[in-house]
Amino acid sequence: MMNYTFVSATILLVLITDPVGNIPVFANALKHVAPERRPKVILREISIAFFLLLAFMLVGEGFLRVMNLSELALQIGGGVILFLIALRMVFPPPAVAETELLVEPLIVPLAVPSIAGPSALATVLLLVSQQPDKRMEWIGALCVTMLISAIVLVSAERIQRLIGTRVVTAIERLMGLVLVSVAIEMLLRGIRTFVLQLAQGVAA
Repeated sequence: MMNYTFVSATILLVLITDPVGNIPVFANALKHVAPERRPKVILREISIAFFLLLAFMLVGEGFLRVMNLSELALQIGGGVILFLIALRMVFPPPAVAETELLVEPLIVPLAVPSIAGPSALATVLLLVSQQPDKRMEWIGALCVTMLISAIVLVSAERIQRLIGTRVVTAIERLMGLVLVSVAIEMLLRGIRTFVLQLAQGVAA
């Protein structure tokens, strides 16, 4: 089991929600929204993502019981998802023509899956299932993560003008490299635990 602290959980959530990598996504989705309206839309979408992730935190243990999922399966599955997300950050797929949104986006694609995607949902479930006694810390970490996302995304246009698209891409790939390491650590710990449990079962 990986023992997270408030700081490490916050860093993990920031890496997964990837506010810097979401800058181009939000810029494209809000292209046809009036400039003065964009901050309100961004804050609304972040709020929706926050409440969705919070709901998963609060009902995570019950969800695992209903679905008959073990913490070990969630850890290994979460590691696989994180690894795939991290690879896309380090080696982004070729750009394809996207259908432009001519109306104001609502929930999709900004709140879900850009912020509250499968990896983020799996991560909050994993945090609560492994260390339920720290639930308030995880909620605090989620609040800080959403605050960082709000600051970055509301300032997205200024950030792009200030540091340029290439630097934004470089930062996202660096975050991807860190996330690859986190994902591999999760997988190794999960596999190690599985092997130990298997050995104990055979010995018994």
